[in-house]
Amino acid sequence: MAVYTKISRTDLEQLLHDFERGQLIEFQGIDGGIENTNYFVTLRTDAGLTEEYVLTLFEELNQEEMPYFVELTTWLADRGCPVPFPFKDSNGIALKTLHNRPALLQPRLPGRHVESLTPAHCHQIGTALAEFHQAGRDFYLQRQAHRGVFWWRRESQHIANKLNADEAALLRNEVALFDQLREQPWNLPQGVIHGDLFFDNALFQDDQLSAILDIYNACSGYLLFDLAIVANDWCINADGSIDPQRETALLNAYAAVRPFEANEYLAWPQLVRTAAMRFWLSRLIPALDPDSTQKIKDPQELKRILQYRIDHPAQLP
Repeated sequence: MAVYTKISRTDLEQLLHDFERGQLIEFQGIDGGIENTNYFVTLRTDAGLTEEYVLTLFEELNQEEMPYFVELTTWLADRGCPVPFPFKDSNGIALKTLHNRPALLQPRLPGRHVESLTPAHCHQIGTALAEFHQAGRDFYLQRQAHRGVFWWRRESQHIANKLNADEAALLRNEVALFDQLREQPWNLPQGVIHGDLFFDNALFQDDQLSAILDIYNACSGYLLFDLAIVANDWCINADGSIDPQRETALLNAYAAVRPFEANEYLAWPQLVRTAAMRFWLSRLIPALDPDSTQKIKDPQELKRILQYRIDHPAQLP
């Protein structure tokens, strides 16, 4: 189920009152969300114009965590990144509460999801991700990853007894290998990362990238790890293998904006494996939990990608 929190027209009209952006015409729940509830909201301005918005209710993040995302998305949008940013009401307040959940009203950015990815799409997201990283390098707040190294250390131990021996060993080994990478004196570039830039978190209009969505896994981390997440999704074939044309387009476009440092060439083969492991684990947890209410995605997809990355060590261009 994608819409976890149901709201009424009265709920929404009361929330919108302080924004003074127009009269509510209609609203509709958006399918496909995993961690948050989203609604399309249509308003009519005093001038008679129709404007589209997205209302997001946060199901996992609490009020104390939200200022980071309010500040970050505003910061990125101000620097030209195509991300949704929160509107402030007439009192200068962006962060609201609805049904005891944090809520933000944001613009509905143009475009649609692309199902068949080409090297041209990968080139565009490579450029945009590098620009995202550059814009966030001097952002003044930090946030630890919600599902980062401490999470996957803990959760890999909890779930190991639900896996067969080979899968448990594979998972534990990948966790250990990332710990070894962190101990290297490589000083890999860090900053704000998106953390979840799968292709369904981007929109294209007339085949041009128009929006990067769902910034709510953003945190401080290795910039190259963020690129690895993208490579493992945007450049993958159905069997878990990598399309070399798409990956080359992605990596070259990224490097044209933020050239790779010498130690990043050393780290890349492991980071693409770690990225595959992290999302394999996050899919395993709800898939193996009979009481989970999350939308289930196939964990085996990420396991196949991980195995491919092990069998065919990756290289930066």
